[in-house]
Amino acid sequence: EVQLVESGGGLVQPGGSVRLSCVASELSFDDFGIGWFRQAPGKEREGVSCFSSHDGMAYYAENVKGRFTISTDNAKNTAYLQMNSLKVEDTGVYYCSAVRGPMGPYGLQTPRWWDYWGRGTQVTVGQ
Repeated sequence: EVQLVESGGGLVQPGGSVRLSCVASELSFDDFGIGWFRQAPGKEREGVSCFSSHDGMAYYAENVKGRFTISTDNAKNTAYLQMNSLKVEDTGVYYCSAVRGPMGPYGLQTPRWWDYWGRGTQVTVGQ
C-alpha cells in the first residue's frame, strides 16, 4: 500500500525558510508524479508544485514561483519542498501527493487527479 508521510512543518518568521519532506513507501519516483498542495483555513486545497518523472519537469504555482523548489531523492524515496522568502499567506497545511504516470502543470489545478495523499504538515508563517 502506498503511503506518504510529511514532516518539517512548524512556525517560521516572514522571510524565513523551511524544508518539508515526504517519505514515500511502496512507490518509485520513476513511475509516479509527486506533488505538494496546501490548504489554509476556510480555503480550498491549492496546488503548490509538482514534479513529473515522465519528463523530469517541475511545475510551480505562480504565487510560489522563484521561492519554492521541489526535489526528490530516489535513494531515500523522499520528496522535498524547499520554501524560501516565506510570507504570511503561505500559512497552511501542506500535503504531499502522488499519482501513477506523468503529471503536467494542470495537475496543480486538479487535486482529484492525484491518487495518494499524506496527512499533511502545518506551516505557520508569523511572528
